[in-house]
Amino acid sequence: MAENKPLAGMNILCFVGDLYEDLELWYPKLRFIEAGAKVIVAGPVAAVTYKGKNGYPCKSDVAIDEMNAVDFDGLLCPGGFMPDKLRRDPKVLQLIRDFNDDGKLVAAICHGGWMPISAGVYKNVHVTGSLGIKDDLINAGAIWENASVVVDLNFVSSRKPDDLPDFCIACIDVLSRMKR
Repeated sequence: MAENKPLAGMNILCFVGDLYEDLELWYPKLRFIEAGAKVIVAGPVAAVTYKGKNGYPCKSDVAIDEMNAVDFDGLLCPGGFMPDKLRRDPKVLQLIRDFNDDGKLVAAICHGGWMPISAGVYKNVHVTGSLGIKDDLINAGAIWENASVVVDLNFVSSRKPDDLPDFCIACIDVLSRMKR
C-alpha cells in the first residue's frame, strides 16, 4: 500500500486565518492526507475556527507561534484575504525563511504568494500567482510565468483554484522527491 501513499510519514504545515480561500486550503490538505501525509493547520490562535472567504470553517490545530520548520517537510500557503494579514506576522515570515533555507517545500497558490514575497524568498525564483499580485511578485524579484503551476527547486506556485489539480500533483511530486 506504500506505493499509494507517497507522502507516508511526512508532515505538512498549513497556514489558516480569517478569510482564507476555502478551496486553496481544503483541496491540498485533503490530497496530502490522501497521499499519506499528516497536515497540521496553524493559525494565529490554536483551536480557533476561522471562516473562509466562502464561509467554510477551518479549525486551527496549533498556534503559528508554536511552530518550527524543523518539524515539517513542507509548507502550504493558501490564498484569500488571509495572506495580507499573516504576512505581517514576523513568525510567519521566519517560518517561510526556515523552510526555504532547509530546501523544504514552500507551496503558495493565488494570493498565498504574498507571504513568501514578504519573507524575501522569491528573488530569482520562477513563480506564478494571482494576476492581482503579479506586479508584487515581479517587484519582489521573482520571475513571473502565466502557467497553471510553476515548480522551481523547492517552490511550487499556482494562480487560482482552477489550477489546484496541477498544484497538488506538483506538490506531491516535489515532496516525494525530497523523501528519497
